[in-house]
Amino acid sequence: MLDILVWLCVVAVFLGATPQLAALLQFLLVGVHGVRNHYPLCAPVTCRVAVLIPAWNEGLVIDNTVEHMMSLDYPRHALRVYIIDDASTDDTPQVAQAAALRYPGTVFHLRRENGGQGKAHTLNHGLAHVLDDDWMQAVLITDADVVFSRDALSKMVRHLHDPQVGAVTAYIKEGSAPGGFVSRSIAFEYITAQAASRRAQNVMGVMACLAGGAQLHTRENLIAIGGAIDTSTLAEDTYSTFLTELRGRRALFDANAIVWAEEPDALASLWKQRLRWARGNLQLTWAFRHAWFRPFSHRGIGGWMFGLIWFSTLLMPILMLAAMAGGLTLLFVHQGWAWRAFHVLWLINAFVYLFVLLFSCVIDAPTARRAWLEGVFFPGLVSVGLMVWSIFPAQMQSLLASFPGFDGRWDWRAVVAVLLYAWVGACMAAAWGLYRLERAGAPAWIVRPLLAVVGYGPVLCAVSFAAYVAEWRGAERQWDKTVKVGKVRQLG
Repeated sequence: MLDILVWLCVVAVFLGATPQLAALLQFLLVGVHGVRNHYPLCAPVTCRVAVLIPAWNEGLVIDNTVEHMMSLDYPRHALRVYIIDDASTDDTPQVAQAAALRYPGTVFHLRRENGGQGKAHTLNHGLAHVLDDDWMQAVLITDADVVFSRDALSKMVRHLHDPQVGAVTAYIKEGSAPGGFVSRSIAFEYITAQAASRRAQNVMGVMACLAGGAQLHTRENLIAIGGAIDTSTLAEDTYSTFLTELRGRRALFDANAIVWAEEPDALASLWKQRLRWARGNLQLTWAFRHAWFRPFSHRGIGGWMFGLIWFSTLLMPILMLAAMAGGLTLLFVHQGWAWRAFHVLWLINAFVYLFVLLFSCVIDAPTARRAWLEGVFFPGLVSVGLMVWSIFPAQMQSLLASFPGFDGRWDWRAVVAVLLYAWVGACMAAAWGLYRLERAGAPAWIVRPLLAVVGYGPVLCAVSFAAYVAEWRGAERQWDKTVKVGKVRQLG
C-alpha cells in the first residue's frame, strides 16, 4: 500500500511539469514553422475591408488609432473605418465625429444609445450595419488603443487569397511608452504566447485564439459562424476562433503583421484584464466540451496535442497544487523519493526556462532587448533559485553549510524539498498578496521588487485560480474594460 502511495505522489509531483513540457513542445514546433506555413498560398489581394473599433469612453486614444488606420499602405477606396460608440459619456462621440468629417466616406461614427453590455454587443451593432450591404468583403476587428504597422493589414489580407482561410490574426506587441516592470513582463509574455505559441498552432493546423485587437474575418466566415459575435462568454475572440475552425475554415497567425497595444502597468489593472480572460476560457471550455479529444469528428480543436496544450494551461493552478501535495506527502512517507522528485522536476523546469528564455531572444530580438530582465525574472527569483539548486545541488549545499548554524547536522535535502513544495502553492498565494497590497495603496517601489521575487508567472496562475473561484460562485459575467491612456507607440 505504501508503494502505491509513493508512486501516486511521484505522479502528482510530475504533473506540475506538464505546463512546462507543453510550452517546450510548442517552442519545438516553431522550428517546423519555417518549412510548414501558409506563405506559399499567399498572394497580393485587395479585399474591401470594414474596420470595426468598439469604443466606450476612449476619447484619449481613439483619434490616434484612426490616424494610424488612415496611414496604412492599403488602398483607401478599399477601407472603411467604423467607430462603434458604446454610449460613451466622455468626448468619444465628438472625437469620432471630427474624424468622420476629416475622412468623409471612409470613417463613420455609429452610436449606441444604450450601451455598457460589453465588447461583443458593441461589435454586433457594427456587424449588423456592415453586413446590411454587399460592400464589405472582410471585417477587421480591433480595439480603440491599437496601432497597426503600415503594412500589417496588407500582410493579413494576403492570406485570404486561399479560399480555405476564414480568419487571420496579427502579432500584437506591447507598446506602452514609457513602460514599467509589469508592461515589460507582458511584452516578454507575448513573445511566448503569440510569436511562439501561435506559430506552433499554425503548424498544428489549429489556432487557439484570434487576438481580440487584430482579427480579420472574411464575409463568408462571419456568415458561417452566425453573422454575430458570441455574447454568452467573456472570451468572444476565442469563441469566434473555435467556431471558424469547427465550421471547416482555417484560422491563421501572421507573425510579420505587427500591431501595437497599450497594456497595464499595474497589478490591479492586469488582474482585472486577465481575470476576464481566464473566466472566458473556462466558460468556453465548457461550451465546447463536445469537441475535446475527438480528433476524428473535430479535427484540430479535437486533437490530442492541442487538447494537451490547452488543458495544461487551463489547469495550471490545479497541477501546481497537485505537485505541492504530492511532494509534501513524499516527505513524510519516503524522503529519498521526495529529493529525487524535487531534483528531476526542477531540472525540467530549469531546462525549459533557459530554452524558452534564449529562444524568445531569437524569435523577437527587439522585444527581448527591451524586456530581457523581465524575462529572467518571469518565474520569480525564488523559483530561479530553486532551479539553480537543482542544477548545482552539491555546491549549493556546501555553500549553505559554510554559514554559521548550517553545519550539516540537518537533512538539507528534506529542508529544501519542504521549501520547494511549499513554494509551488505558496507562490500563488504570494502573488495574490501582492495584488491585494497594491490595491491597498502600497507604492510601486515596494510592490515591483516583491513582484520580481514572487514572479509574473505566479501572478497569472493566481488569476487563473481566482477565475475558478469566480465561476464556482457564479459571479456576474461583467465585461470590465482595461483603462487606456494613450501611451502606445510603435517601438521598433
